[in-house]
Amino acid sequence: MTEFTIPVPHRSKVAAAWLACLFGVFGAHWWYMGRRWAWAVTAFSVAMIVLAQLYPVWWDSPPFLLLLIPATAGYIDTLIYALTPDEKFDARYNRGSRQETKTGWDAVIVAIFTTLFGSTVLMAGIAVTVMHVYTAMGWLDGLAY
Repeated sequence: MTEFTIPVPHRSKVAAAWLACLFGVFGAHWWYMGRRWAWAVTAFSVAMIVLAQLYPVWWDSPPFLLLLIPATAGYIDTLIYALTPDEKFDARYNRGSRQETKTGWDAVIVAIFTTLFGSTVLMAGIAVTVMHVYTAMGWLDGLAY
C-alpha cells in the first residue's frame, strides 16, 4: 500500500519578506505563509481604514494611527524572514516541500530597504500620533506651530 502525501508548497523567504514590508499592515505575509488568524489582521486593518473615513481629517484620526501596530509588526516580520538563515527558514516553514531555499543578496536588499522605509514610516507615524495626542489634550493651546 502506497502512502499518499499532499505536496507542501515551497514558500520563498524573499517573497514573504517583501509582502511583509509592503503589505504587512494588511497581513499579506500571513496569508502567504499560511498562518492562522491572518483574516483577523486583514479585518482589523480594513476596519480601521473604514473608521478613519468618518473623521474630517482621516490621517489624523485614532483609527488610522492604530494602523501603526500591524505596520510595525510587518516590518519586524520582514527583518525576521530576511535575516533568518535559509536552513532554519526551511525547517520551520518549508518542512516537507522537497526544495531548499537559496537566497543571496536579495534577502539583504529587502532587509536594508525595510530598515530605511520602515523607520521613516514609523518615525512619521509616531510624530503624527504625538501631535494628535498633544492637540487633543490641549497641551498646544495658544502655541503657534
